[in-house]
Amino acid sequence: MSKKSYIHPAAIIDSGAKIGDNVTVEAYAVIKSTVTLEDNVVVKSHAYIDGHTTIGAGTIIWPSASIGTKTQDLKFRGEKTFVVIGKNCEIREFCTINSSCQENSIVKIGDNCLIMAYCHVAHNCEIGNRVIMANNANLAGHVIVEDFAVIGGMTPVHQFSRIGSYSMVGGFSRITHDVPPYTIGAGSPYKLGGLNLIGLKRHGFPFEERKSLTQCFRLTYRSGLHLVEALEKIEKEVPSNPHVKHWVEFCRNSRRGLIGFQKLVVEPQEDFAEYEELLEEV
Repeated sequence: MSKKSYIHPAAIIDSGAKIGDNVTVEAYAVIKSTVTLEDNVVVKSHAYIDGHTTIGAGTIIWPSASIGTKTQDLKFRGEKTFVVIGKNCEIREFCTINSSCQENSIVKIGDNCLIMAYCHVAHNCEIGNRVIMANNANLAGHVIVEDFAVIGGMTPVHQFSRIGSYSMVGGFSRITHDVPPYTIGAGSPYKLGGLNLIGLKRHGFPFEERKSLTQCFRLTYRSGLHLVEALEKIEKEVPSNPHVKHWVEFCRNSRRGLIGFQKLVVEPQEDFAEYEELLEEV
């Protein structure tokens, strides 16, 4: 244990835990033996960190958060699984971040994320960088949230769904399918309002890129074309850039089905054999 770290005498830290420099662990926090706290981590009172969990440098774990505990997936048979939380995150009060299910699988949270109070992140989830989850947003198993996405409070996300990068999901929504990147929407059932233009401007997207993404959205959701036809037209007619390519790839590779289309879109159907088996197990 580094001499530079401050560990309250009432904290409970197992002997095998790895503690970096300038780490603070407050009273009554519990750190189990297989946990790694990197430099400048702060663990506040009554937080509980278990399992093969790594907390990245500069991250703050607020009171009563529970991280790395056993998955709630009934298929779990004691496999070795991991939780990896990136740098400079804030995990607020009463968050629950479970460990994963299936040997060597990982629940991953990127850098600079804000996970607000009472949020839940289930097994096999992957959260990108600079994601914001507002109070009591809940991710079921195998959910992917891409970089810079925002999920409003009191919003459940169905297992295997994806939330695209730079999208903004309004509070009190219900996410049952994939939410395309760069969009904004809300509701139950969920309805897309268009592009997240304010968010894109704040993140420095130039006008031409916003214009191209507007074309992507209109062709996909307002043209009346079948999704496959719309994506082909985007590739032919919309000026290409990395964000347009991401839009096409995200929509084309949707297995859960896009919000607004409500069906699987990838051909051929045999590609879904493994996915369907997972659904049957769940």
